[in-house]
Amino acid sequence: MKNESYLMGLIERIHPLNREQIEAAQLHLNNLTKPPGSLGKLEEIAKQIAGVTGEISADLSKRAVIVMAGDHGVCEEGISAFPAEVTPQMVLNFLSGGACVNVLARGAGADVYCVDMGVNADMVHPSLITCKTRKGTANMTKEQAMTRDEALAAIIDGFHLTEKLAADGYRMFATGEMGIGNTTASAALCAVLGNMSADEAVGLGTGINEERRMHKVDVVNRAIACNTPSVTDPIGALAKVGGLEIAGLVGVILGAAANRCPVIIDGFISSAAALVAASIAPQSAAYMIGSHLSQEQGHRKLLEQIGLSPMIHLDMRLGEGTGAVLCFHLVDAALRVMREMATFESAGVSRE
Repeated sequence: MKNESYLMGLIERIHPLNREQIEAAQLHLNNLTKPPGSLGKLEEIAKQIAGVTGEISADLSKRAVIVMAGDHGVCEEGISAFPAEVTPQMVLNFLSGGACVNVLARGAGADVYCVDMGVNADMVHPSLITCKTRKGTANMTKEQAMTRDEALAAIIDGFHLTEKLAADGYRMFATGEMGIGNTTASAALCAVLGNMSADEAVGLGTGINEERRMHKVDVVNRAIACNTPSVTDPIGALAKVGGLEIAGLVGVILGAAANRCPVIIDGFISSAAALVAASIAPQSAAYMIGSHLSQEQGHRKLLEQIGLSPMIHLDMRLGEGTGAVLCFHLVDAALRVMREMATFESAGVSRE
């Protein structure tokens, strides 16, 4: 396929982190007025940022959260506490600046970009970015969610959007999403690619009860049985049981890595996209920063599969990019330490 070979060419632009800058960052951290390693994950973030950007103390003040939106045909199976029409309603809420991610992004000095990847409605708004491949996915319990070429097109659109923003000066990204039914698609991807059973992967989503959770487990199992996705074919799995907004986020993550920008991964759905990205391009995982541990029960194992460690545990399960945006502040803190903290020599403090 033309799109597949094109995507593979884009992925070839993802290179290993800059080891020299990681070592330089470690030397600088060791020379600051504190016991070695005493700032824990903040030090790990500082070293990772140095490796990603090639700078010991990069300026990441221009940052964006990209909120991908798409609908899911599997909602026909009654798997969500909310009706499907909430997806376009929430997109308008993002665009008007009234959603939680907008509030938190303003506090973090981040811009919010909302993208229609596959909302099942005709949406027109001057601030909406439209990359609609189709109006929602098909019901994956009866057929593939989308074609392979549609999945590839959505990944490539996400990649190009991130690349355009990087060219405009954005240096750090956070992943966000909106799509009623997308925890079901994410759970299916986790079961296929993350070495989990459907029962392990399926959580309570937007607030369903245990009886409906077990129904959701059955839906995921039926979708997998219908489509037989394979762990050896992550793009195929994405097409068979994923979502258009999830595919868009795969592209965002790969695009950030190809442009040497850190990308903060939000909750369960974003992490499912991160698992797909890491399965397609393992080197991209080095550019990811885990933000928080969601209340979705499969999230911990999913993060472990990718190799990410969450920075915060706040019992969040909203999505939208909210947990990722909060972690912009922690990245800022790590970089301020690198720029502003005194060394033993400058402060006249004796070493151990």
